[in-house]
Amino acid sequence: MTSNHNKLSEKQINSPGIEKWLAIIRADGVGPVTFARLMKHFGSAERILGASVSELTKVEGIGFKTAEQIAKTRNKFDTSAELEFAEKLGVWIISIQDKRYPPVLKQIYDPPPVLYVRGTLSRQDNLAIAIVGTRRCSLYGQEQASRFAHLLASAGFTIVSGMARGIDTAAHHGALAASGRTIAVQGCGLANIFPPENKNLFELIAESGACISELPLRYEPLAENFPTRNRIIAGLSLGTIIIEAGLNSGGMITARAALENNREVMAVPGKIDSPLNKGVHQLIKQGAKLIESVEDVMEALGYIGEQLQSHVSEAAEKASQRIEMPLFDASQLNLSDDERAIFNCLGKEPQQIDQIIADASLPPGSINAGLISLRLKGLIKQLPGNMFLRR
Repeated sequence: MTSNHNKLSEKQINSPGIEKWLAIIRADGVGPVTFARLMKHFGSAERILGASVSELTKVEGIGFKTAEQIAKTRNKFDTSAELEFAEKLGVWIISIQDKRYPPVLKQIYDPPPVLYVRGTLSRQDNLAIAIVGTRRCSLYGQEQASRFAHLLASAGFTIVSGMARGIDTAAHHGALAASGRTIAVQGCGLANIFPPENKNLFELIAESGACISELPLRYEPLAENFPTRNRIIAGLSLGTIIIEAGLNSGGMITARAALENNREVMAVPGKIDSPLNKGVHQLIKQGAKLIESVEDVMEALGYIGEQLQSHVSEAAEKASQRIEMPLFDASQLNLSDDERAIFNCLGKEPQQIDQIIADASLPPGSINAGLISLRLKGLIKQLPGNMFLRR
């Protein structure tokens, strides 16, 4: 699993004493809020590890039973094995006290005490927008996710999403097609790429942005991990754009997390008779900003948006031209395996998407993501009726 490709740079080193932080945060009964209370009371990880049960009960919100749990399990996690495995994967781990920790994420109610990172963190990430939505999205939803991601990334924003199927995947592809930064927040450990068909996408994101998680490397992608993951997506971002989300969807959980932490919520409207848009339209009724353009996003961001407006408008105009114009010779492009398979199925005659799926032997989600990416690169165009052809 190890390769030179995963070798860490001098800037990608673990926070000092991170093994002590891991030993505490993995103890039974210790979540982000309890961890913060422990640190506030004791002042250091060393003192927490050495505290007696009676001393632990003096911490706000910790009773005898919880204190006993913490004392018994605070050293059960094999931190040495975790750190060794992280190095093999090219993952580095930082604490909330590290100056590299995203400052906007620190401001939420329950920031993760530690972050596992594959890739790099950048000051540019302080200017981030989240784009999230349903996994079972329409082609319209994918196009809008890619369009907004492409335009915002071209203007210098980092695009944050969860690398799930559907809207998330389209958003990451849109940012990458603009040669922009994007961050994927995983609902599992970074040793378990989820969904598995996004392995290539994971690598692309890690090369130019970051894949992050608060969970240990081997944690499986369990359903209960994803709602808590969504608070990180919202917390990393100045605002969250919701595209196609049902009333009880993960996108709505992310929207609530954004609102709870005083971040902007923006919504892209869709068909009024589609269940995919029920959550989005409810958000609009409740005061979320309806957006149709990047300028709408800047308006929603208020003062920050005003400062960036002229730069963003110019960048968005150039990006729009790139979306519509073939700028590259396809034979010289560095396409992903999926993109190349799809491109090779197309010619000068329009093809139905069903035929492309059959010819390329790829799942529909990968086909849709690949088609959007190829369109953004100016290599193919779409005709009415879900028909595609080379430019």
